[in-house]
Amino acid sequence: MVFTAIGALALTGCGDDGGSKDKPGDGGATGGNSKPSVTLPKLDGEKISVAAVWTGPEQANFTKVLDEFEARTGATVTFVPAQDPIVNFLGTKIAGGQPPDVAMIPQVGAIQQAVAKKWAKPVGAEAKTQLSKNYAKVWQDLGAVDGTQYGVYFKAANKSLVWYNAKAFENAGASEPKTWKDFIATAETVSASGVTPVSVGGADGWTLTDWFENIYLSQAGPEKYDQLAAHEIKWTDPSVKDALTTLAELFGKPALISGGADGALQTEFPVSVTQTFTGGDQPKGAMVFEGDFVSVNIAQTEAKIGTDAKVFPFPAVGADSPVVTGGDAAVALKDGKGAQALLTWLASTDAAKIWAEAGGFISPNKALDAAAYPNDVQRKIAEALIAAGDDVRFDMSDQAPQSFGGTPGKGEWKTLQDFLKNPKDIAGTQAKLESDAAKAWTS
Repeated sequence: MVFTAIGALALTGCGDDGGSKDKPGDGGATGGNSKPSVTLPKLDGEKISVAAVWTGPEQANFTKVLDEFEARTGATVTFVPAQDPIVNFLGTKIAGGQPPDVAMIPQVGAIQQAVAKKWAKPVGAEAKTQLSKNYAKVWQDLGAVDGTQYGVYFKAANKSLVWYNAKAFENAGASEPKTWKDFIATAETVSASGVTPVSVGGADGWTLTDWFENIYLSQAGPEKYDQLAAHEIKWTDPSVKDALTTLAELFGKPALISGGADGALQTEFPVSVTQTFTGGDQPKGAMVFEGDFVSVNIAQTEAKIGTDAKVFPFPAVGADSPVVTGGDAAVALKDGKGAQALLTWLASTDAAKIWAEAGGFISPNKALDAAAYPNDVQRKIAEALIAAGDDVRFDMSDQAPQSFGGTPGKGEWKTLQDFLKNPKDIAGTQAKLESDAAKAWTS
């Protein structure tokens, strides 16, 4: 099902391939003199606002995409910084009479809530044309509610990767593990060399849901994954116990985690990455698990992807390595030509190419030439995601109601943080997850 060829890829390429780098405003999807892949209306004088939770390099790169839209249409686009949970943020804006024209929504469940609250506007014909031309059906379906298209998935993620400090591995005599058993053994080997093996960004609860989901998908399989994602089976199911027991093989050994459980719970995701790739051959952690977007944070260090920073697929717990994806969808919250034009633009190959070239980005747009990605590592990660086609499995917590799967300090995020602190309490963790899930699905 979801298990793609990524496990067979040698994800250790490096460097820029010297491909063409179009500047914003200079043309289409394959070069400065090529024809644009999408036709946009003239919007001179129109003001459009876009809300997203992106900050730092992600915000900067998305702004490049918006700048090109401005250049082609004459519109003025304002980026509105949002906070998680984004549904609460948007609710405040809407209650105040100032909703953004478009919101970039990072959870399937949040799109469904926006539709249920009658905030979201259906996708127009032009954007639908781009979607049908450029996207696999699964990505269209993820942005639809009851058969009506509301979301345009612009940014995707391959969330089944482990990045590592190559020098720390070399000094320890460690090699890339293929299975979970080998992963724990590799961690012990690195630990014996004097370097703490695993950096965990436990202050951000979403990273812990990703740990669980990858183990669960590989161990329980896609069918069970779909059932748990829809709450068709309970979190007290034996398959959840098995996955938590597996996760406890890491979380239950504080010496394998940078700072132990207490340190991990105070470590935000960006720091979990940068501390893995700073400190020379004595980093605070030798490995960090997360998606392709880790490359953005590695870029804030002096480490070079493919040489200093390498990556391997999440180790197989069951028969195969898992591939879990996530993504951000553009949803119009106002009727208007500008909002719909922006959705059309974000569904286009031209828009995807701009951020792909900047790095730290994977597009679900199957028409995007993989040569747009800046190095072999990202190129192969992107190709594996596209190759998965309709067999992609989307991030489980992002499919849940936001109160359970997407709110800091609550639901799954909080319970898995508590589990990191006390991984022996598997039954209590299951009971709390089920109690919170039951409330979220009935509210």
